Amino acid sequence: MVHRDDRVFAIIAPRWWPRNAGHVLIIPVAHHENLYDLPAADGHAVFDATQRLARAMRTAYGCAGVSTRQHNEPAGNQDVWHFHQHLFPRYPGDDLYGTLPEPDWLRADQRHAYADRLRDAL
Repeated sequence: MVHRDDRVFAIIAPRWWPRNAGHVLIIPVAHHENLYDLPAADGHAVFDATQRLARAMRTAYGCAGVSTRQHNEPAGNQDVWHFHQHLFPRYPGDDLYGTLPEPDWLRADQRHAYADRLRDAL
């Protein structure tokens, strides 16, 4: 767990892309299936947390930028039926959109160092 308040929590994603280690999922506490169902207050909370974590990510990871990603419905590549937003650290030449995620899920202990770094930067 990197962050939690009354509306949202953020975790280090259990599935990584090869050159973007430590990406974060920002998730509303209340269940909302997708963007269409997301109340404005929870949407604002997700965005506020994303902005705060993006700033921390630049400091903690030394990345050159960040990207966000969010999917809705099968045609939009949604495969988890609870709204969430991805926050990726970005580096020159990382080819995030041209690569697939690592095939295996990372253990919690492998994610702890990234969570610690982000919490320290918050």
